[in-house]
Amino acid sequence: MNSPQHSPLGQATVYLDQYDASLLFPIARAAKRVELGVKGALPFLGADMWTAFELSWLNLRGKPQVALARFTVPCETPNIIESKSFKLYLNSFNNTRFADAESVKARLRTDLSEAVWRDMETHAARDAAACPLGATVTTAPSIGVTLLLPDLFNREPIYELDGLSLDRLDIECSHTTPAPELLRVVPGEAPVSEVLVSNLLKSNCPVTGQPDWASVQISYSGAPIDQERLLQYLVSFRNHNEFHEQCVERIFMDIWTRCQPTRLAVYARYTRRGGLDINPFRTSYAQALPANTRMARQ
Repeated sequence: MNSPQHSPLGQATVYLDQYDASLLFPIARAAKRVELGVKGALPFLGADMWTAFELSWLNLRGKPQVALARFTVPCETPNIIESKSFKLYLNSFNNTRFADAESVKARLRTDLSEAVWRDMETHAARDAAACPLGATVTTAPSIGVTLLLPDLFNREPIYELDGLSLDRLDIECSHTTPAPELLRVVPGEAPVSEVLVSNLLKSNCPVTGQPDWASVQISYSGAPIDQERLLQYLVSFRNHNEFHEQCVERIFMDIWTRCQPTRLAVYARYTRRGGLDINPFRTSYAQALPANTRMARQ
């Protein structure tokens, strides 16, 4: 399976403008999940919600068409798609003719579904060997694809994440790599249900070292989490090198194991790079995905 070091990241690139699905570069989720202690059946549900702001193609008469695109990739897919390869793939539509927007949408869904589910049988066999009682093999569904055409652009809202801001707290920050030992609950307090948000999440690309900026929302029920230490923990990702999806799963697993809430959801909205943003959502219980509505920084 592909590794990040062999991806187009950080390499000189020829930008193709004729359709080429082979540009997509899937990377297996498994290795990072094993690092977090996740083997076999996943302890969370959710999806990675992408927005593409730079999608264009030609109609049958050669006239350029543009759209915004939204993609929903279930977290149970064995692979993520490396974001630069995704951008290169979308660029390959630029001088390619399609009959209509529905044809573009169908092509996107087919290609992206194949990439994120590639080698599914191999991944399932590994999961079954690691956890024979918990692993299951499921039918691979296609990913969600929505195109927003220009006549609807002016209906696009901007919202900030709901919740109590952790950034109001005046804290000392001394960790710049993930420090899960900071996490703890407040002893002796009654259980709560609350939603906490921060705009201070930052990590780095694991290949290029470029900064990735995000806002994060943490919803939970259970013993109250020490908010100052939670904010210190989120800030501790500042020099951490990991993909967006992996950072959110790390945050989820650290809170889940150290604070042991009865319910937990972690949602991060990252600022776009190369015309793409990635917004992972992980939850311990079945619920609707958040609306993929951009924030002011996106």
